[in-house]
Amino acid sequence: MSRSVRTRPEGSGQALSEAYDTALLDLDGVVYAGGSAIAYAVESLAAARAGGMRLAYVTNNALRTPDTVAAHLTELGIPTGADDVITSAQAVARLISEQVPQGARVLVIGGEGLRVALRERGLVPVESADDDPAAVVQGFGGPELPWGRFAEASYAVSRGVPWFASNTDLTIPSGRGIAPGNGAAVEVVRIATGAEPQVAGKPLPPMHRETILRTGARRPLVVGDRLDTDIEGAFNGDVDSLLVLTGVTDGAQLLAAPPQHRPTYVDADLRGMLSGQPDVEALEDGGFRCGGWTAKAGAEVMGLDGDGEALDGLRALCAAAWSAAGEGVCELDGGKALAKLGL
Repeated sequence: MSRSVRTRPEGSGQALSEAYDTALLDLDGVVYAGGSAIAYAVESLAAARAGGMRLAYVTNNALRTPDTVAAHLTELGIPTGADDVITSAQAVARLISEQVPQGARVLVIGGEGLRVALRERGLVPVESADDDPAAVVQGFGGPELPWGRFAEASYAVSRGVPWFASNTDLTIPSGRGIAPGNGAAVEVVRIATGAEPQVAGKPLPPMHRETILRTGARRPLVVGDRLDTDIEGAFNGDVDSLLVLTGVTDGAQLLAAPPQHRPTYVDADLRGMLSGQPDVEALEDGGFRCGGWTAKAGAEVMGLDGDGEALDGLRALCAAAWSAAGEGVCELDGGKALAKLGL
């Protein structure tokens, strides 16, 4: 049976931290940016935890180990244990372990996070295509990863060794701007070999499965800032999601979101976990109302009238845009409507 297409953000009479048992939180753009905590993150997460919600941190970055990530979060004032961190390295290590024998050698193109995850699954990291690996795994290895590592992967993959990737994010944020991510490195080996890797990270199912296995969540809420990883990952896992506007997604991208990129809820930052969410009401004239705002899809542009909280206006605009687009992408101009909201 096909899944129904989301045409508006949902409301919630309960605080989200009470309605869901576990928050599956992205890190960069949600909890921190450039290594520093995002405004309201520390106190919001503390309040959610105090209310009984489990917090788990889910990252596509395969370079850092869970211990390292947990230590960083704890330094920011967010007490975290290694068991609270789920990485794409863990997800890809499980995927490999299900396809090769226990104790098999795996050629690692990446950092310590991958090696630790492989050892956890009883696999043996090796460094050369001549070490008779049963698999090749590629994950983000940081800016100093030597070019020769890509050649080593290519030698093994060209010989028919199964190839895996932690994730295929083309870019990664840095303190100086946007840098090439693991997906760019994967493209190097793809071009050299013509092969296709099995991929584990967000938004694909192996990553979601890893989070559920490790957290035991029964009613999880994915919290993220990216439509194409966090929100699509929630869609693929058939669970609800909260988009926060502290990261890369802006209002225009949200209005143009295809069905798999439409979040259940939209809020400014992690304080949205601690409150209910307002309903978006469908009007008889085809418009949508949220709070003091009314939005409607016109012939070429999005219309917006009213006043009040800007987020309510954005939610109403999402309903109008997504309803007009159906299973497609809204191509109406929402620029003037978003400008009214300061977005």
